[in-house]
Amino acid sequence: MKRLNASSFAIPFAFGCVYFFWGSTYTAIKVGVQYLHPLILGGMRFFIAGVLLLAFCAARGRRIFLPVRELGWLAAIGLLLLVGGNIGLVFGERYIDSGLAALLLAIVPLYVAILSMLLPRGEKLLMRGWLGLALGFVGLVALLWPGIRQANAQHQQVLGSVIVLCGAFFWAVGSVLSRELKLPVNPMVAAGWEMLVAGTVSLVVGVAVGGWHASHWTRDAIGAVAYLVTFGSLVGYTAFVWLLDHVPVSKVTTYAYVNPVVAVILGALLLGEHLAGTEYIGMAAVVIAVVLVTSSRIRVEARQLEAEPAKV
Repeated sequence: MKRLNASSFAIPFAFGCVYFFWGSTYTAIKVGVQYLHPLILGGMRFFIAGVLLLAFCAARGRRIFLPVRELGWLAAIGLLLLVGGNIGLVFGERYIDSGLAALLLAIVPLYVAILSMLLPRGEKLLMRGWLGLALGFVGLVALLWPGIRQANAQHQQVLGSVIVLCGAFFWAVGSVLSRELKLPVNPMVAAGWEMLVAGTVSLVVGVAVGGWHASHWTRDAIGAVAYLVTFGSLVGYTAFVWLLDHVPVSKVTTYAYVNPVVAVILGALLLGEHLAGTEYIGMAAVVIAVVLVTSSRIRVEARQLEAEPAKV
């Protein structure tokens, strides 16, 4: 790892990009989905970002044309992560506030922990990990309770929450699949193809179901797409990949419990959103749960590495 080449300013700046820009995408999605069909909003974002990222990789001399097998796996991962996961989030934000959507999507690390344990050689959690899973369930109930309690008046909130939780599951499956495959592909090239495939499929389906005609390309809609492409997909992801090469993964994964807090704050400041009392409790519980589960998995992985014989 090239940690010695990173300046004292570059690392905090990259963390700031990942924390703020990825947290702010929930707000931008909430603005965009008021005017654009979810498949069109997500499809345009990923198609444009995918083209630009692959063009950048090609200009830097990276190999972007891959064997069919690798492209097939990248397509599957892209469909799980970006169509099932991210565009599922966009559909959910039609019905619920951006801050609540971000908190529900923060459940992803808990899904990943459960899925990882179910694998043949799955990772086992420490006690703090099990405590985190239990606390995450309590937090999830607290987040959903206002909508459940008033299901007749707030059925849309229940619907939106279920959609986001389903999207979070697809994102978790895609994340685990990506990690287990360990494809020999440059991360930025892989992301470019995943976004290009997801964007193309989303746009084709969106046009087929009438999403293009149902969309209204207002100034706010164009601004939301431009923001998501530039700061969500390009700047945010580039900073994320750069951090993976310069700091321990355990520190990079802190975005999972910072982004939801950023989203809640921006939703309140820019969109006038607010959480109910139990939802604030749920926010705290989910954030703490993610910290516990993430740190537990990191410690388990460290122990496994120590137990492995040294490679010479």
